[in-house]
Amino acid sequence: MKRFEDIKLILYDERLRDSVLVQKCNKFLSQGDKNVIVYRTADEFNSIVNRLRVNGYHSKDVLILVDFKGRFIQRCPGSPGMICCNYYILNTCLNCLFNCSYCYLNAYLNTFGIMQFVNVDEMRDEYLQFLANCPTDIFVRIGTGEFTDSLMIDDVTELGRELIAISNARENVILELKTKSNNIDHLIDIEQKGNTVLAWSINTERNALRYEKDCASIHERIEAARMAVSAGYYIAFHFDPIIIYPGWEEEYRDLIHTLFTAVDTEKIAWISMGCFRYSSGFKEICRDFAHGGELFVEEMFPGQDGKFRYLKKKRIAVYKKIKEFIELYTHIPFLYMCMESRDVWGAVFDRAYRSSRDLELDFSNHISGIFSR
Repeated sequence: MKRFEDIKLILYDERLRDSVLVQKCNKFLSQGDKNVIVYRTADEFNSIVNRLRVNGYHSKDVLILVDFKGRFIQRCPGSPGMICCNYYILNTCLNCLFNCSYCYLNAYLNTFGIMQFVNVDEMRDEYLQFLANCPTDIFVRIGTGEFTDSLMIDDVTELGRELIAISNARENVILELKTKSNNIDHLIDIEQKGNTVLAWSINTERNALRYEKDCASIHERIEAARMAVSAGYYIAFHFDPIIIYPGWEEEYRDLIHTLFTAVDTEKIAWISMGCFRYSSGFKEICRDFAHGGELFVEEMFPGQDGKFRYLKKKRIAVYKKIKEFIELYTHIPFLYMCMESRDVWGAVFDRAYRSSRDLELDFSNHISGIFSR
């Protein structure tokens, strides 16, 4: 698995030299070493990036420490015309150390480097304001893993520890730290964990080996989840993207057996399912990855939101089968689908959600029972 020490270069503005996160990173990569470059102007920054590209640096080799200029907290954009869970996103970083060939960020990002946001005081203030103003009659879920991996370098930044401490202020706010790593040792000794959920994106061994380069192995992720439960955390799993191939059914069944015999199912807060999907133009980008083109062997057609998906009949069959496998072991977690249409929900769960708000309320009612036990 790729870690902070595998980053080849750190780049930051001289004005950020006294930032807490800059100082933490410099503990690991000495300021006098060739692995750190400090720039002073935008023109100098652009010149450095151009030189790095010419010299063969990959975007994921370079950590750029920057102030974030936008809103730290936003609603998950979801997908037009689809039923979504009304999740909140807390922006801490943009891009990821890991190199998953199916990742939508490959098409979404037009910047170079992993952008770690260092204006932590502003992030903290906005999060505290969010906690003060969010509804009290519903469980509100917020996570940092939409545009990055929540824990890939968290042992260095220690943002997870701070966000867990802040989140303890509200009993109905659930912080989700989602990852494909096993980087949790630094979080184990936290005593006040509140309603924090450590979550793992999970896939079959075959899919992980083919499409999830530089991530922790599936075995390592499951072991990390087991350790998290032993330390007192709630956990969650995301079967997303589900990628089908000859033999997928047997391998997902075996994965679910391995997973749910390794962890205490009573501590699983939720499980999501989402079949592989992609936006227009992504197919051409993905073909540049080793094995990336194999993702498109199955017939895929654009849905209501313009994203290409497996045929509806096939998606329904896949979801039903994975749901069946999961329910052999547990009915405790809230099981849901990510970015699916109303009719697919009806076919798989027999739930006639009229809107994303309906799903959000159902989600909240279910997990209130879990967190009140």
